[in-house]
Formats: sequence, structure tokens, C-alpha cells
Amino acid sequence: MNTAARPSLNGLSEIFSFFRTNTTPIYFVSPVPFSLLGIDRWVKNIEFINYFDSFDRHHPRCFVPHLSGWRDFMSMEEVGNFLLGHKEVVDHIKATGPGKVMLVMFDEESEQLVRELGCEMALPPDVLRRRIDSKIETTRLGNEAGVASAPNTMGRAKTYAELLTLAQGANLGTDLVVQTPYGDSGRTTFFVKSEADWEKYADKMEDEELKVMRYIRHMPGTLEACATRHGTLVGPMMMDITGFEELTPYKGGWCGNDVFPGALPPERRDKVRKMAQALGDRLWKEGYKGVFCVDFLIDTDTGEVYLGELNPRISGASPPTNLITSMYGGVPLFLFHLLEFMDVDYTIDLDAVQARWVEFDTWSQLVLKQSEDKVELITRAPASGIWKLNPDGSIRFDRFATDFTEVVGEDEGFYMRVYGAAEYRYKGADMGILFTRGRMQTDDRELTERAKIWARGILAQFEGVPPAPHVPVVPPDPFEGKMF
Repeated sequence: MNTAARPSLNGLSEIFSFFRTNTTPIYFVSPVPFSLLGIDRWVKNIEFINYFDSFDRHHPRCFVPHLSGWRDFMSMEEVGNFLLGHKEVVDHIKATGPGKVMLVMFDEESEQLVRELGCEMALPPDVLRRRIDSKIETTRLGNEAGVASAPNTMGRAKTYAELLTLAQGANLGTDLVVQTPYGDSGRTTFFVKSEADWEKYADKMEDEELKVMRYIRHMPGTLEACATRHGTLVGPMMMDITGFEELTPYKGGWCGNDVFPGALPPERRDKVRKMAQALGDRLWKEGYKGVFCVDFLIDTDTGEVYLGELNPRISGASPPTNLITSMYGGVPLFLFHLLEFMDVDYTIDLDAVQARWVEFDTWSQLVLKQSEDKVELITRAPASGIWKLNPDGSIRFDRFATDFTEVVGEDEGFYMRVYGAAEYRYKGADMGILFTRGRMQTDDRELTERAKIWARGILAQFEGVPPAPHVPVVPPDPFEGKMF
């Protein structure tokens, strides 16, 4: 498009009008629609193309191709590429028209499939995203932006003695946290206090460049931000919910977030926001634009704030971020991601937009995984929609709903199903996600009784039978196969 012909939007009113009347098809291709649920209230012509039929074909903006048989997907990239190449999806996009495509996780094959559809990615290129996704590169970019990680050094080690030499050179002690460059932190972060610990994980570390950190007692949190041409916008800070056996079989595995105004005292909140802004501005210089997720650590002994990890993509923090920024601030953060890819110019008072997101209510999301180490064919599954807590501690389905904005009180929760009837469940499978008002974790990081009741109640709605002997069902790696 000729640059001179690009629309120019001035302020929020014109931005809102632009998206309300948008004529460019926007496709979010993902196993489930959860990450961007509710954005369709703001953006015309956005559509969710999904593998799992979470809403039993009742969501007006969800397109799910007809599927049959078990597929052994090992990653979200594989699911996305399967959808992009599926004949029904291809025919649907050709009939609707070329436009913009977004995925949570993607690769070079995804980019090629999008080009073949005559569409454009509304995301930074895979080669850039993959480089930035390295924990080593994140640390380097953070250092350049003045955003410190926990005390660390980087290098290689073939033996425990070599690891100690690395650590001693940076005065890190012997109680160490070691990370390899890529992958979910649940399987690429290793706690090494002895040679026995090293030997336990050596095969995963000895051939990799390592980030070696001093172990600190910490409180983990996360936020979503958006790097734009005008600067970086930062969403609300939320505290991570991790490792509870009622929600996940994996120690340290992410299983939700609490979002509440008092999560951090004002001075730490300001420091985290400035940290995210500095990191986003540095990413922009690298050519990255749009949303990214920042994990931060609060040292509980010193109060120091450190950069944890960077996830350069739409993430698990996106749903609560867009809920808070739209419901309480009148504009979802994700609109600014789209603006960077929609062939428009725009001007905006960034400080004024940021100020809209200061005050908000308390919300939580819980990711519900199967904890039992068994494979079953699901014969009954709970419906997506609004569920209610009964006075006796049981739960019941109350009404159909398509997103979490319809939750009224703390006795209600919006549940979105992933695996349904006639699909297979296995240890570590994401069975669904629950969104509700109020906190699900205490100040000392214990799961609340209400959270336990919700988890038990939803998971009890599933029933299943063992797979037929002739059906080969191989559960994917739990981290590679996650659906959010």
C-alpha cells in the first residue's frame, strides 16, 4: 500500500471507530480461542480458527474444521500448522478473504503457509522472535536496557567443577539456578546445590550455553506489555500461581494468575513498570513490535526487583491483561498490538492511556490440568460458560457465555473447556481454564479453599474410559503439548 494513502488516526476515538468498522479479516489461529477471547467485542472481522471446539459450535466468531481421529501433536506450532493447511480452513479463508493472521506459537512453516493463503502475519518474524526468546539473549537485552536479572553469569560447563568455576568467578556461591536458552522454565531451569544435582540434569546442560544464577528466595510475577512506535505500554501486574497439586502434576508448573491492585507496593510496582517499558523500548530497536510477556522476580529478602524471563508473543497473561485494561480502562492493550500491523498511522497520548489502567478489581485464572497418570477417552465433559458455586460447596452450570466479562460475583466462574467428549486426556493435559473474581492464592502463596473447591468441582465433571487396545495414543510431552 502506498504510504501516502495510509489512514491516520488521531486519539482513542478515531482508533475505536477504525476497529469498529474494520474491513480487514483478522484470523487468530490457535488450539483454543482463550488468549484473545473478548477482543471480538472491540474489533470487527476478527475470527478464531481453532482445533478444539470449546463452545460446541455456538460461538459466532469461532471456526472449527471437522476433524476425526487422534493426532499426535507435540507442540502448539504443529497444531497451528495443521489448521493453516487444513482444507476446510483454507477454503474458509479464501472465501472470507485474505487478511492478517496471528498465532501464539509459530515457526517458518507457519509463515510459509500464511503467505500461501495470501495473508500477512500480524506478528514479528519467527527468526527475530526465536532469537529474542533465548534466555541468554533476554539477559543481554535486559542488561543493555538497564534491566537487571538476578546475579548471574553465562558460559558453558561440562562438569560440576566447571560449573562451580563459572559461579565462583561471579561470586554466586554454590546454591545455584541454571537455565538453558530455550524452552519452558518448568523443564529448562535446574536447581543445583551439589554434584548429585548436576549429575541428575547433566545431559540437559553440558552441551548448552548456560545462564548460571545465585539462588534467591523470591515471589514470581508477570505482566504483558506492548512495544509500539510511540513507546511501550504496560498492563497490570499479576502474581503467578504455580505447582499446586490440585491444578497440575508438575512441580513448578504454571497453573494460573492472581490480578489484584495490592499485588505490589507502589514503589515496586513503579519499578516493575519502568523495567518493562525500558525492555520494550529496547525490543523495538531490535525490530520487535507488539505484545510480549515479562516474568519478574521480587527478592523476598531484599525487596530487589529482577527480570525473570521474556516471552515474545501472545501469552497466558493476555486474557487477564485484556480483561482489566478493557473493563476498567476502556481500551484493551491488544488494540495497540493490532495497530502496529494494520497499515495505519496513529497518534496517541501514551501516558494518558497508561494512566487509564491504574485502578481495577481483583480477578484470577486457574489452568486445570489432569494430574492422574492415565490415558482415557473422555465420555463426558463440562460445557464452557458460567458456572456457580452452591452453598454446599458443589458447583453447577448456570448459563452459556462466550467470555469472562459475564462473571458477576465471586460465586461465579467462566470456564472454557479444552478437551471434550470423544477426545483423549492424559497426565498433564490442559483440561480447561477457569476465570473468576477474587483471589485464588493467599499472601503467603497458598491455594485458597475456594480455588480448591472450584478445581475439584470442574475436574469432577469429566468422565472417561480406557482407550480401545487397537488405538495407539501417545501423550505428548506435557510442556510442548500445552494449549495456552
